[in-house]
Amino acid sequence: MAVVAPLLALLWGLPGLCRWLAQPYYPLSALLAAAFLIVRKVPPLCRGLPSQREDGNPCDFDWREVEILMFLSAIVMMKNRRSITVEQHIGNIFMFSKVANAILFFRLDIRMGLLYLTLCIVFLMTCKPPLYMGPEYIKYFSDKTIDVSISPALGLLGGRCPRLPKPMPLWQEELERDRRVTWIVEFFANWSSECQSFAPIFADLSLKYNCSGLQFGKVDVGRYTDVSTRYKVSTSPLTKQLPTLILFQGGTEIMRRPQIDKKGRAVSWTFSEENVIREFNLNELYQKAKKQSKPREEGPEEPPAVPAAAPQETKKDK
Repeated sequence: MAVVAPLLALLWGLPGLCRWLAQPYYPLSALLAAAFLIVRKVPPLCRGLPSQREDGNPCDFDWREVEILMFLSAIVMMKNRRSITVEQHIGNIFMFSKVANAILFFRLDIRMGLLYLTLCIVFLMTCKPPLYMGPEYIKYFSDKTIDVSISPALGLLGGRCPRLPKPMPLWQEELERDRRVTWIVEFFANWSSECQSFAPIFADLSLKYNCSGLQFGKVDVGRYTDVSTRYKVSTSPLTKQLPTLILFQGGTEIMRRPQIDKKGRAVSWTFSEENVIREFNLNELYQKAKKQSKPREEGPEEPPAVPAAAPQETKKDK
């Protein structure tokens, strides 16, 4: 059974693995991550490369290259301890392998290092990681629902412009439309690897817990910077606030993860399905929302129809 179970799991996930490998981002990343190994080990390419080995064999690692590769393995193992999904594990391996490849190529020859660094930059600019396209019950607040605001009608005011309150964005009005509805909104950016890894987890939560009284939404703060400023979600390349989950009740923020300390730094938090369910009390929120939604689905009882009174004869009719 110890051997059969992993084989069955591999066969079950084989179609998804084939679709995953068919996307150009992952094969090209694997090729860049193994570039130095290919150059150093393949005989037609390794001929003439400098080597610090005592036997002078250019097609084998020297002691310094072995140290760098061992250090890379240790870093990947430490980073993958906090990884949740397969994409996070693979992403850490690819990222640190490329860094180690750049160091090894620069150590070997500065021209090879510059060539490899150029290839990595071109790859980052032209090939983006695939986005999650699976099933979900999530409302996306687009540019139309964010940028379009309530405009005052001045046609019947005789040219006078009264002093009106500041218009509210329609996406925020959506949060405050029904104060009995609880919203869990994810503030994300497409370029963030953490957001891409959390996307299938958030989609799975929306499939399990979405109802009329508990709804899920997403806002792309990498595109709409005014939203990130309003809710104090940093979008810098080194930020630890992406993704950010905020719980709204009645249009008011109740809690968020990750939390922000007094110095304005994000407190480390793991975005796993178990942590989201526990920290946001999703089971309790779901049961409460289902109880509140039942009376609204049934609707208020209509009052009994009052029979119309018979028309009375007037004196003229008599």
